[in-house]
Amino acid sequence: MGNRLRKSIINAEVNVVFYFLALFLSFYSRKIFLNYLGPDFIGLSGTLSNILGYLNLAELGIGASISYHLFKPLQCDDKKKINDIISLFGYLYSKIGLIILVTGLCISLSFPFIFQNSNISIVLVFYSFYAILSSALIGYFINYREILLNADQKKYLVTVYYQSSGLIKTIIQIYLAYKYGNPYYWVTVEFIFAIIGCIILNWRINKEYPWLKSEKNKGKTLIKSYGEIITKTKQVFIHKIKDFILTQSDQLFVFFFVSLKMVAFYGNYTLIISKIGQFFSAVLDSVVASVGNLIAEGNKEQIKKIFWELMTLRHLVACTICFCIFHFIEPFITLWLGSEYVLSKNILILLVIYQYISGSRGAVDAFNLAHGLYGDTWAAWTELAINVSVTIIAGFYWGIVGILLGKIVSTFLIIVIWKPYYLFTDGLHLPIVEYWKGALRNFLVSIVSFFTAHQIHKYLPYTSPENYLQWCINSALSAIIFLIIITTLAFFFCKGFKDLLNRFNYIFISKLHKRINNT
Repeated sequence: MGNRLRKSIINAEVNVVFYFLALFLSFYSRKIFLNYLGPDFIGLSGTLSNILGYLNLAELGIGASISYHLFKPLQCDDKKKINDIISLFGYLYSKIGLIILVTGLCISLSFPFIFQNSNISIVLVFYSFYAILSSALIGYFINYREILLNADQKKYLVTVYYQSSGLIKTIIQIYLAYKYGNPYYWVTVEFIFAIIGCIILNWRINKEYPWLKSEKNKGKTLIKSYGEIITKTKQVFIHKIKDFILTQSDQLFVFFFVSLKMVAFYGNYTLIISKIGQFFSAVLDSVVASVGNLIAEGNKEQIKKIFWELMTLRHLVACTICFCIFHFIEPFITLWLGSEYVLSKNILILLVIYQYISGSRGAVDAFNLAHGLYGDTWAAWTELAINVSVTIIAGFYWGIVGILLGKIVSTFLIIVIWKPYYLFTDGLHLPIVEYWKGALRNFLVSIVSFFTAHQIHKYLPYTSPENYLQWCINSALSAIIFLIIITTLAFFFCKGFKDLLNRFNYIFISKLHKRINNT
């Protein structure tokens, strides 16, 4: 357990550090690039990256499926099986890479027509796209072995090398943009650092796993031996394509049922919420591989104990995020963009409800992934059908409110009701009543905490913040009050919270002991 915990902590710490570094640099660099390379070029790079994002749909499912099948051989130190699975993965990824390459080349033939009214040179368009495409294909043809680091709870190594390379790359691009204002330099640096990152990452993989001898040529013969991987990949693909459609369809529905202007207004809210979510995901998602290794060990009591720790932690974090969004996002948008960009309170309430469902689902998702429970493909299609049906009907009458209702109804029925049932019956093999006894406590503690803190918040002597410092002070004060309330209630009522406190105490004492020894 100690080793799993240590790796999870390292992954979380590295993710958080690089998250803030990248966040700061991304805001600063975007301003420089807009000023010195021009909005047309930045728009071009964004458009080309989006095109590549759609091409990457071909990958959906394979990475998650392979990760699941690596947990057991890593636990048993079965090097032969690990080599076989990585070889098969390399073979499948090379095929996907070829599909993306051919499709990308075909799409690029239409660029003279797509960008004929653009102020950007067509030569720059082709040069940028082929550089971005080549950078992405490196991952399919060469860097595919990094999945072993992820499954082995060493994702922090991937983060360190990729993110360090990305930060240095951005700094060089900032300098070149400021000095020369030449977009060709920007694109060239983008491609060169993709190659540098590839070389460094593969050097580290060879150092970490000197016995790893993946042979993509063996992949075709291994398909028959590992037919379960192909089956699982098809199942995961359906779930991933569903997630992609649902996350990408929001702004399209807003455009169809409301207006293009409202797409930007709604996008401001989703941008802020997604950035907050990315921060907590950087911490909480670090335990996914740890759960996979825990399941591989097969200790049922420990599995149950960890599940309730993560379940309670996810609900506490989700409710904290929702409380902050509900109370602080409107004054932030007023400071940032102006009061005219603030949407109705009904939209905010529905955004908060959906965010709570999305944020609290992580524990069930992690354990379903660790058990390889993707056979419920009907659930993916059902969730998609419910979402689209409700959205079309309700969106026509109520606009953004109806669109959010479609998301909430579909996720409630599938994510809140079905997914835990699937996990407890087919994965943990426990009565579903045991889940709801614990989960209802989390839901009730979240609701009571939210409304109690909300009532207190209303009577605090706040004035509308006139600057970001005042906004931060107001937000921090209310957030602290909320955290005191929810942690107090969780201590007495939430299953797994006391074990979670003991785990945090263990982490703190271990770190303190290490520092004392180092001094």
